[in-house]
Amino acid sequence: MDTPETNRKFAANIGVDYPLLSDPERRVATAYGVVNSSTTFPSRWTFYIGLDGRILYVDKQVNTATHGRDIVRRLAELGVARRSSSKR
Repeated sequence: MDTPETNRKFAANIGVDYPLLSDPERRVATAYGVVNSSTTFPSRWTFYIGLDGRILYVDKQVNTATHGRDIVRRLAELGVARRSSSKR
C-alpha cells in the first residue's frame, strides 16, 4: 500500500532488481485479501507473480529480518533467473 517513492527507497535499500507494487488506494491489497475495511495495516505477505500474471507462490510467514535473503532464495527456487546488473 506504499507509494512508488517509498517502494523505490525500499528496493534500493535491500538491493532488489524486480518491480514492487505500489497500492496507496488499497485496491489490490483488498482484492488479494491482505487488508479489509477494518484493518489499518495490510498483512505482511509477499506474492510472487510470474510473467504470465499467475501467482507462483504466496509467502504468508514474512520475517522482516531475513526477507531480502528469503526473496532471493524463493525466486531461485521458483526458477526465476537473477538479472545481471552493473551495480553489483
